[in-house]
Amino acid sequence: MRKHWLLFTQTVTIALALLFIIHTLKPELLPNAARNGVVTLYESAAPASNEAPPMTGLSIAAKKAMPSVVNIFTRTIIKTPVNPFMEDPRFRFFFGDQDNTPQQRSSLGSGVIVSADGFILTNHHVVEAADQIEVALTDGRKAAAHVIGSDPETDLAVIKIDLPGNIPAITFGHPESAHVGDMVLAIGNPFGVGQTVTMGIISALKRNHLGLNTFESFIQTDAAINPGNSGGALVDVNGNLIGISSAIYSPNGGSLGIGFAIPTSTAKKTMEQIIQNGSVTRGWIGAGIQELTPELVDSFKLKETRGVLITDVIRNSPAEQADIRTGDILLSIDSHPINDWSAMLETVANLSPGNIVVVKLRRNGADISSQVKIGRRPKPRPQN
Repeated sequence: MRKHWLLFTQTVTIALALLFIIHTLKPELLPNAARNGVVTLYESAAPASNEAPPMTGLSIAAKKAMPSVVNIFTRTIIKTPVNPFMEDPRFRFFFGDQDNTPQQRSSLGSGVIVSADGFILTNHHVVEAADQIEVALTDGRKAAAHVIGSDPETDLAVIKIDLPGNIPAITFGHPESAHVGDMVLAIGNPFGVGQTVTMGIISALKRNHLGLNTFESFIQTDAAINPGNSGGALVDVNGNLIGISSAIYSPNGGSLGIGFAIPTSTAKKTMEQIIQNGSVTRGWIGAGIQELTPELVDSFKLKETRGVLITDVIRNSPAEQADIRTGDILLSIDSHPINDWSAMLETVANLSPGNIVVVKLRRNGADISSQVKIGRRPKPRPQN
């Protein structure tokens, strides 16, 4: 019986081998049923060639966010000052008539649609001093935009378009949950070539002391950001907005892998105030400070490096009215510890004008407390 079974299995094996060879070399010798059966067997192991490959996670994120990122084109009319001597015919005789025709300066940037009502978040420097603003959506629609308000101290602005039909708004993410090493996409209109998506990671968080804005807490990324990307979107792998692309570090204007984005935690608060009030209101106490250095710690004979040094107090400011003096060490404001310049600036700015808060100071080695009525932060002077 065993011999018969071995003989049977060997025969089947040889038959299948012959069938495979004939199907490969001379398929026309096989009946249609056998030929189709073998073909069906092999085709079932691989997907049909006309099936689209599945989308990856990054392409899903890009597809979700791209319709909400717009191109912004601005025009500024530059008027040539008239020379007062042009009224003199003898001057015109020697120097000729001057061309005083106003000139146009064009620039480009990007923006992010934040609501179905047509509000768009972008950078202040993108729309600053613009006389005309045109917005182009990814579906080909274009519309004129007007500025709702801007905030030079965070370099953010809100503009608005009015268009019929669907206006695709982006979904806000949570930058406070982001980590160094997380993958991100930067979407914008670099050099005016059209909407472009670049990929990178979060290189650092809470970057400050860069001298770019008054209030700084940037997300640093190596996703390529170039001129024209300003005001565009930095999104996470889910396609949610976590930052507004704002600046790059570059000696020649091109991307070197060091870009900065304003986190949406900052942008959203600024945007909401601009939409509601047309401007941003911040707290102010009117005191200048300096961070404590080892030399200052030794000079003031401090036991620890904690707090900041009050270097000047503005006359009639909330700080002066609260008897805060030059030389005091500011330890905390409204229970928030203060250990550097940016911490004080952010803490005070987030307080509402009119509120009364407790500040803790160290004066002549003794800790004291004082109540300060928060004032309204003066608007920055426009730069010439």
